[in-house]
Amino acid sequence: MQFTGKNVLVTGAASGLGKEIALTLASRGLKVWINYRSRPDEADAIKEKIEAEGGVAAVIGFDVADDKAFVEGIKTIIDSDGELSYLVNNAGITNDKLAIRMKTEDFESVIKTNLTSAFVGCREALKAMNKKRFGSVVNIASIVGETGNVGQVNYSASKGGMIAMTKSFALEGSARGIRFNTITPGFIETNMTDKLSEEVKKSYIDKIPLKRFGKPKDVAQAVAFLLSDNSAYITGMTLKVNGGLYM
Repeated sequence: MQFTGKNVLVTGAASGLGKEIALTLASRGLKVWINYRSRPDEADAIKEKIEAEGGVAAVIGFDVADDKAFVEGIKTIIDSDGELSYLVNNAGITNDKLAIRMKTEDFESVIKTNLTSAFVGCREALKAMNKKRFGSVVNIASIVGETGNVGQVNYSASKGGMIAMTKSFALEGSARGIRFNTITPGFIETNMTDKLSEEVKKSYIDKIPLKRFGKPKDVAQAVAFLLSDNSAYITGMTLKVNGGLYM
């Protein structure tokens, strides 16, 4: 894959999908800024792994739900590197419960961390990328943003809103060659799926046409493609990485 830019910020990169995305993008030659909120040791370990494999990385700690901290974080990157070429809005939280038991603050906290933070990231990236008339952003949403899910009214709303928001940013960024796309992962092998019983895993896999959970690498490779020059004529799109579960 070809990359015209030189660096990328991956939010929530200390573990899970974010970690795999950071490692994959570093292996493609990008300088990766590894964002974390509360796991500095894990972020440092990822940086060390990238550097041991000949890549370039830096660690930057801030809570994406803190607007001012997010803005300052992007400023730090630009002050250091002179630009922000790519952004992956990956950080997010869940707070699951049935809607009739969900308090307003339960709803708003997930919207703030998952959707509002992605808005702030996209807005600040658009400002930074405007100067060079180049850049690409990938927002990590979820299959439940397309289908809904019991017990996840807040999470579904945040991810569905992200899909719509990305299309609007794509329209606004297109005149200056700045692209915005979304990925909606389905069931991916993570610590969460590892805790499921074999019976429950089988019930989920039976519904997936490809008959397996996805791997973090499946999502990371999709991110790399949408950021890269190989997808230069793709913007405002939603790439479903779900094994055919929702087409």
